[in-house]
Amino acid sequence: MKEIKLSGQKRNDLGKKASRLMRKEGLVPCNLYGEKKENGIPVALSFASPMSELRKLVYTPNIYGVELTIDGEKHLAIMKDLQFHPTTDALLHVDFYEVTEEKEIIMGVPVKLAGLAQGVRDGGRMNMSIRKINVKAPFNKIPEFLSIDVTALQLGKAIKVGQLSFEGLELVTPKEVVVCSIKATRNSRTAAAAEAE
Repeated sequence: MKEIKLSGQKRNDLGKKASRLMRKEGLVPCNLYGEKKENGIPVALSFASPMSELRKLVYTPNIYGVELTIDGEKHLAIMKDLQFHPTTDALLHVDFYEVTEEKEIIMGVPVKLAGLAQGVRDGGRMNMSIRKINVKAPFNKIPEFLSIDVTALQLGKAIKVGQLSFEGLELVTPKEVVVCSIKATRNSRTAAAAEAE
């Protein structure tokens, strides 16, 4: 998995007013959750990071490991949650989760289809149902994407998560979830009818 570097500064003022002022200065309020817990609840490290740096992490289909430097202290993390403004789509808040190289984590990994499906060659249309599959593995074993060979996929058929396996990864997305399927089109129906005749 690719890594990206972000910088941040701890914040002590945690109210709405302080957050609004921060956003006006081009900073986004963030939380980093890690191993530290109080009464069984994860303790968050509150910090702010420049929108100019966060943009390359947020507005991309790729997944990244994040090397966070908060007031000179380094943390390895992944992005867990985003909050956007409901009307302006402005980024309001980001949650990060601290990881270690050995501890297993669950993360959504992008799916990439490889090959030209037989059903598409027969006039069908490829329909992708999900863009990411949740996997469980140590952080350093998680790939940038999951490649799925669709060459043999026939018209009217689908690939479900339960049919897939990747070395060193446990798939957490339910087995019955459809990853992709090939739908019949008018062209493919005409071709099939002509063949039947």
